[in-house]
Amino acid sequence: MTSVWAKTITVCSSCSVKTIHEAIQQASEGDTILVKKGIYKEANLKIDKSITLIGEDLPTIDGEEKGEIITIGADNVTLDGFKIINVGVSYTTDYAAVRVVNSSGFVIQNLDLEKLFFGIYLQKSNNGKVLNNTVKGEAVTEFNSGNAIHLWHCSNVEVRGNDVRNVRDGIYLEFSDNITITDNFTKNNVRYGLHFMFSNNNKVRNNVFETNGAGIALMFSKFMEVEHNVITKNWGTASYGLLLKEVTDVNLKNNKFIENTVGITVEGSNRLVYANNDFISNGYAIRVKGACYENQIIKNNFLYNSFDISYNGRIHDNKFDNNFWSNYTGYDLDKDGIGDVPYRPVKLFSYIVNRTPEAIILLRSLFIDLIDFSEKVSPVFTPDDLMDENPRMKRIDHDKN
Repeated sequence: MTSVWAKTITVCSSCSVKTIHEAIQQASEGDTILVKKGIYKEANLKIDKSITLIGEDLPTIDGEEKGEIITIGADNVTLDGFKIINVGVSYTTDYAAVRVVNSSGFVIQNLDLEKLFFGIYLQKSNNGKVLNNTVKGEAVTEFNSGNAIHLWHCSNVEVRGNDVRNVRDGIYLEFSDNITITDNFTKNNVRYGLHFMFSNNNKVRNNVFETNGAGIALMFSKFMEVEHNVITKNWGTASYGLLLKEVTDVNLKNNKFIENTVGITVEGSNRLVYANNDFISNGYAIRVKGACYENQIIKNNFLYNSFDISYNGRIHDNKFDNNFWSNYTGYDLDKDGIGDVPYRPVKLFSYIVNRTPEAIILLRSLFIDLIDFSEKVSPVFTPDDLMDENPRMKRIDHDKN
């Protein structure tokens, strides 16, 4: 609770208080520290009281590669408006520009982080916000870099409006529940734009994941909402827009998967709803590796993908209905907008490529058209009941839904 006697301590080169460390030492619960524009060469700043630390005109805190720069260990701390550079790099300690430990009610916002190992590291902290920060690393491989925004054993945190680039994972969650991730931009990250491990009841909305090693990885988690995101240009031999591994009860709605090697790779995942998504110009739109049951693929657009659906095996327990397929060649005699002939989206050639990747060079050959047609007429290797009974004749306008 803020004291009625709360004061503001001003820090600058010509002020009576010249360092942030000294201001923190002098501050009492509820005080505000105002740091004027300038360069402050300070590291291992520990905030152990409920204060507000505000930068005016984006002052720079230079950690001089001495290790961690700011550690917050108190409730109700606000950190706002700094450029923070030169975090120490260690292969035994996860040094961060800002670490929040066992705290509640924190706000970390309007920071510009560069020359870092980890950016913002939240550890066993709850009920906070990470807003409008820019994190730019220099990662070349995942082994010599950390994550931009890292949450470990956290709950009820809002991560919104951040721009994160050139790190290992843009945003990483482990054992973190009830997190909302909205309006972030993650680009050129070495491994994942967003990475979940053992994290439940989270929401991912209105984000852009572009040219990462892979866009999003959801692993060993449940009760998730992934909606209104753009996942694009995640290219590479092991790349995909979205990985779903051992997840259940996930809603995937109104997302755009554009020009990825694989739009979605899914394995061991059940009770998923894919609805109102656009899959445009991907290598594979959805690649199902096995053990996936009770999933619904409804009202999506599949446009100009090399393979719309790839299925590993003949066991099928999923519903395909009311999708638009750009490769559909059926007719609509009653003019109700639904094709009169069911559509089989799994091609025999995708089955062959799964087992012999080198066969992809035959993709545009007449021979492949012939074997796909023969499998369509008499399925042997692909699930004979995997079909969309009500294929749409026209592309679905999801902006009107």
